[in-house]
Amino acid sequence: MADSTDSKSPHCYSTSAIRHQIQKTDMDVQDFLVQGEGHEEDKREAWTLFQQAYERQMKGELEEAVSLYKRSLATHPTAEAYTFLGWTYSFMGRLDEAIEECHKAIAQDPEFGNPYNDIGAYLIEKGEFDEAIVWFQKAMKAKRYESPAFPHLNLGRVYERKGKWTEAIDSYKKALALNPNYALAKKALGRLISSLN
Repeated sequence: MADSTDSKSPHCYSTSAIRHQIQKTDMDVQDFLVQGEGHEEDKREAWTLFQQAYERQMKGELEEAVSLYKRSLATHPTAEAYTFLGWTYSFMGRLDEAIEECHKAIAQDPEFGNPYNDIGAYLIEKGEFDEAIVWFQKAMKAKRYESPAFPHLNLGRVYERKGKWTEAIDSYKKALALNPNYALAKKALGRLISSLN
């Protein structure tokens, strides 16, 4: 959730196109109300805390964001809150903790695609390219993922780093097939094709 100059968003491998993921995913209180057992008022409170955490995160108030995400999770755990807590940890350079939160998100909702992609992105940041590939492939298979083009772009970047040009081009094209307006995928594909000519 951009260009390769910003490592704050795992959603597009070291990129930041999707800073405002809440808006991008059209996430709202309904996402919290349908998840798991519990009282509606707890779910609504968890949503409010989640929103506050996200606002703090976007302002760079990361410790406060962590605290609010944790309060949201204590009130009513959701895959989204675990994933965004992980994303906040990644802003802080705490990649192992970010990965741990993504695993918790997957345990909460194995069909939610974001944490699979995010694990792959964090592994790339750690220089673990081969290990990242499987996580992007899992993200591509997720049933609940509003941004299915992200793992294709990320996989393309892994292949490009590994010198697998054909696979990289195919991945960028798949990202564009899923989202024809995906500027990062257009840029990556154009750059790679130009560099090969």
